Amino acid sequence: MRKKFEDCFSELQSDMVAICLEYVENRAEDIYIYCSYEPEMYAFDVSFRINGRVVLKNHLNHAVKETNDSFTYDTSEQRQMAVLDIGLKDLEDIHALCKEYGRDMPTEMKLHYNVKQNSLKAQYKYDLIYSEDEELLPDDIFDAWLDEIKKSG
Repeated sequence: MRKKFEDCFSELQSDMVAICLEYVENRAEDIYIYCSYEPEMYAFDVSFRINGRVVLKNHLNHAVKETNDSFTYDTSEQRQMAVLDIGLKDLEDIHALCKEYGRDMPTEMKLHYNVKQNSLKAQYKYDLIYSEDEELLPDDIFDAWLDEIKKSG
């Protein structure tokens, strides 16, 4: 039996969460994944809430330094690139899936995974966001979203 679009779409999002959870060695409170696709450009990035602090993937150990925890994350460039590569591949697979099923590809996906509750919330947009703006980049959108998250607690 052929899988439904929704099942395949969910599996790819779950894979994104799984690789991010593996990167942080299951030691995060929340995972925030940003995905974007606008004509011919894919973007993927992730940040984490650790010890109540939202940090970028390369600053995980900053959240640990503030505690008495002696644990150290491996934030090597190789590991960071592996997470980004897998996330981008999943995003490309989502795009291929949308084409296969004749569905619109989201231009933006904001995923919030609550580790303790094992729950995933997603927000999708379908309008162009940055490709029609000469100065705006996907990183700007990701950074603005993280600022919102930090302000909301």
